[in-house]
Amino acid sequence: MAKNLSNRKANVKNLRPNCLKATKKKQNLNLQVVTLDNGQKVRVSAKEARTMKKVA
Repeated sequence: MAKNLSNRKANVKNLRPNCLKATKKKQNLNLQVVTLDNGQKVRVSAKEARTMKKVA
């Protein structure tokens, strides 16, 4: 089982149709399962996975 490593939260945005009635929509993260060098699987966002790959 992958462990959640990310502290990021989902974004909240407004959906606006032509009548301009605003309703809230949740934009979830793009979570990916990444295997670390020690073999442990963690769940991080795609942005964090790219950063980890670039730094390592």
